[in-house]
Amino acid sequence: MCEEKKIDRRGMLKLLAVAGFGSLAGPVVAGPGIGAMVPGKGWVKASGEQCQGDGTPLQFIPKTALDGNPLENELEKYPACPYCGMNRTQWNHSRHLVQYDDDLVDGTCSIHCLAISLSLNLDRGPKAIYAADFGAAGKVKPLVKVDEATYLIGSRLKGTMTANSKMAFASAEAAKAAQAEQGGELGSFDEGLKAAYLGMAQDTMMIRKRRAEKVKKMQMMKMKKSSG
Repeated sequence: MCEEKKIDRRGMLKLLAVAGFGSLAGPVVAGPGIGAMVPGKGWVKASGEQCQGDGTPLQFIPKTALDGNPLENELEKYPACPYCGMNRTQWNHSRHLVQYDDDLVDGTCSIHCLAISLSLNLDRGPKAIYAADFGAAGKVKPLVKVDEATYLIGSRLKGTMTANSKMAFASAEAAKAAQAEQGGELGSFDEGLKAAYLGMAQDTMMIRKRRAEKVKKMQMMKMKKSSG
């Protein structure tokens, strides 16, 4: 299956060391036989099969159909974040969506994963970027254009894929009210995106550690089940 990418651990460790992120390499894999997280499929084993479009950054290009109206049935069309696999309905309060100028669309769980998408698609210009209105009522937050939103950055609100929360509000007054209660700084989308990039190394270390712990737990459960 094309989703099951070959994992070259030694090559990855060398790249991380050269880039100065040696500490990221430690918890990459808790043991053999796990593979990687694939959105919509969970953990899959690496098959080593060569797939069309392999190679960075080509394998990260959005592979969905062209979509001129991405907000219509948005959560049905883009149910999982393509970069971390998180359910976008469950994390709807922090989700983002970018429509590139060729009508390819990336729906992410957060501004953290949106930053990844924008980095990997440098030759695509964003036609529109949307964020969930954290201050809206209702179980599922509506999307608003990010250039019309106010971001609350670094508050006590729980962040998604980051320790440094960055939530969008359609209403500047709602953002100020949340700031009065939760702290943080108010800013624009560009300031929120900059904070996401500046925190990427720390957030990546945190995420990799958590996923390594999850993999270790899965392996222990598998061993107990096989021995029992």
